[in-house]
Amino acid sequence: MNKLRIGTRNSPLAMWQAHEVESKLKTLGFETEIVPILSSGDKNLNQPLYALGITGVFTKDLDIALLNNEIDIAVHSFKDVPTQLPNNIQISAVLERDFPEDVLVRNCDSEPLDLEVLKIATSSLRRRAFWLKEFPETEFTDIRGNVQTRLKKLDDGVANATLFSLAGIKRMNLDVHYEQIPFMLQAPSQGVVAIASLSDNSKLNETLKSISHKETEICVTIEREFLKTLEGGCTAPIGAKAEILNNQIRFLGRLCSLDGKKCIETDEIFEWNGSENFGEKIALKVLENGGKELMEEIKKSL
Repeated sequence: MNKLRIGTRNSPLAMWQAHEVESKLKTLGFETEIVPILSSGDKNLNQPLYALGITGVFTKDLDIALLNNEIDIAVHSFKDVPTQLPNNIQISAVLERDFPEDVLVRNCDSEPLDLEVLKIATSSLRRRAFWLKEFPETEFTDIRGNVQTRLKKLDDGVANATLFSLAGIKRMNLDVHYEQIPFMLQAPSQGVVAIASLSDNSKLNETLKSISHKETEICVTIEREFLKTLEGGCTAPIGAKAEILNNQIRFLGRLCSLDGKKCIETDEIFEWNGSENFGEKIALKVLENGGKELMEEIKKSL
């Protein structure tokens, strides 16, 4: 292999992620080339993601480039990656998670306003539902685009405030005032950079393993199995957070109705081992505790 071709979306945050992966590969002696690819999700900024009717809207074009041998690896925000991957594509490595939590960013006119009266700009079903759980009268508007685009729309007055993953702000080193929102349980695998490659490229995949962060890998596997078991291919307001504490895993999970009025939550601590599918087990408990009916209700509403 002459140069390792690194496929990425062409947003500033995605390019930052690709350069992080590139720097790790260069320490292993690889020559690299970054190949920006415009994704379907970046082409249509007028509709909310849930209205586009497809999963993997930010990853599909990179998947195609991988399968067509136009790139050797694809770099993703892991939360954008569907739980069902195309044939012959796998996640071969993840970087260490950083700043996964959601935060609130206001425009300058909303500083005196209490949280319950803010007009919030977000196209995320999860963020809307979790916010409505606390503040059921909130008005929302859709917002799409990269971090910088959304900040400009906020300054232009589209809403009083919006919600970001803190990772986006920190990675871009943006001078933005934000507020911690503890009730906003993060999306599964939020704050994690993932590297996808072809499953049959065994030599490359073995190399990629060496830059994967094991603790992050364990946690996001649990979160994504929880998501996969609950959603069954349907977009839904689902939050999940697994973290390793003193050789144990603490797992927080949440499934909410679209209006935030019905929520099923779980908080478990357990000893991890590599042979059990903990995410699936916890999700099955949620489904048995009313989650199945809640998912049916969500599917009918979308």
